[in-house]
Parts: sequence; structure tokens; C-alpha cells
Amino acid sequence: MVNDPLRIASERAPYHSPLTEPVQSTISSWELAAYCLMEIEHYHLGEPHTDEFGFELLCRATIQGDQEARVWMQRCYSGMVLGWLYRHPCSTAACRLESEANYVARAFERFWGATVLTQNVEFTTLAAALQYLQACLNGAILNTLRISALSRALLLPEPGEPREQHVEETTERSEVWEILQTMLPDEREKRLAYLSFHCGLKPREIMRFCPWEFSDLHEIYHLRRSIMERVLCNDDQLR
Repeated sequence: MVNDPLRIASERAPYHSPLTEPVQSTISSWELAAYCLMEIEHYHLGEPHTDEFGFELLCRATIQGDQEARVWMQRCYSGMVLGWLYRHPCSTAACRLESEANYVARAFERFWGATVLTQNVEFTTLAAALQYLQACLNGAILNTLRISALSRALLLPEPGEPREQHVEETTERSEVWEILQTMLPDEREKRLAYLSFHCGLKPREIMRFCPWEFSDLHEIYHLRRSIMERVLCNDDQLR
């Protein structure tokens, strides 16, 4: 059985650290994460706590660009993000479209994109960082719902619809498809868009019919989301 370093550290170390020097120079990132988990536990229990270890972990992950600290921070706060997801008013609808794990991962992707990759956001408190992380989750949820609604609008009519409506909507969607192609210079994206929105195939069907084209379902979902996000940015052309 592989020992969990976070559990070991939390069992060995008291909550009030005996260290007198700044934590930046005295402990490793995984030890820092162990103290961070204890801070979170004390917070949930309503007990006295500080956020010095969580904030230090945040600084290492963002300002210092420490990849290891990013991994540990994501591990520490994934449970909190999951709790936000379950309490979101659109949680039920959103979780029909993607897994909870995907939303958590995408929330952190947005967070790291703004704080580490582009360095557009800096925080002076851990609370401010967590508020922004929650906003990243909300953005991922709402964007997924918008993409789902737009996907349904682009799909061909279901069998059994009135013929006049079918002809009219097919004509409109053909025009939409022509515009959509101009937004997608990449040939693989065009093929995926054609299969998804012109043929009406779902990601699993695309993977089954074209296994040589895409490496796995995750790639299809990722490309499909990228396509739809681009369409959403240019939806005035499709009106």
C-alpha cells in the first residue's frame, strides 16, 4: 500500500507549526499542502485557523510558477470546488452534460491560465484567490450550458418534424454551416464540426465511426468545446 504524504505529514505535525522562520524557506510544497489541509479542516469545523500555509502555497504556484505547488494546491482545493459545483443553481443541468471531475479540472485550467500563464491576476489574500477560483468554476458551467444550447440549435431537425419546417430549417442550417466553415481554418476542426453539427453525431459515435481521426473521447470533447467557444465569440454572424 502506497503511503499518502499528505496524510503522513498531517498526522506527524501539529496544526500550530513550531517553525519560527517564514514558511517559504523551511518546508517543501507537499508539507505545505499538509498544513493547508489542516487549515481547511479547522475552517470547516469552525475552529480557530489561519490561511498562511494556503496563501504560501498559492504564492509558490502563481508568483513563483512552482509546478509542484500547483499540483498540491489543486489537490487541496478540489473538494472545495466540487462543493461549489453541487451548490450551483445549474448543477443538475450541467452535470448531465459533463462529469464533475471535468468541471473541477476546467475551473483550475481557467484559474491557472489567468494567474500563471498570462499573469493577468494577482492576489493579496487567499480568500480573494478562492473567490476568483469559484468565478472560474461558474464560468466553466455557464459556458458549457451555452455551448449545449448552441449545439442543439445547429443540429439538423429530428425525424418526424413537419416537412415544411424541415425544409426551412435545413436551408437555414446549411447557411449556418457555410458560415461555420469560415471560422474554422483547421481541417480536423472542420471535419469534427461537420460530423457534430451537420451530421448530428455525438462524440461517442464519432469515436466509433472515426477511430483513426481522434486519439480518444477527451480530444473530441476538447476540440468540440474549442470550436463552440469560437462560435460563441462570433455568434453575431450566425444570427
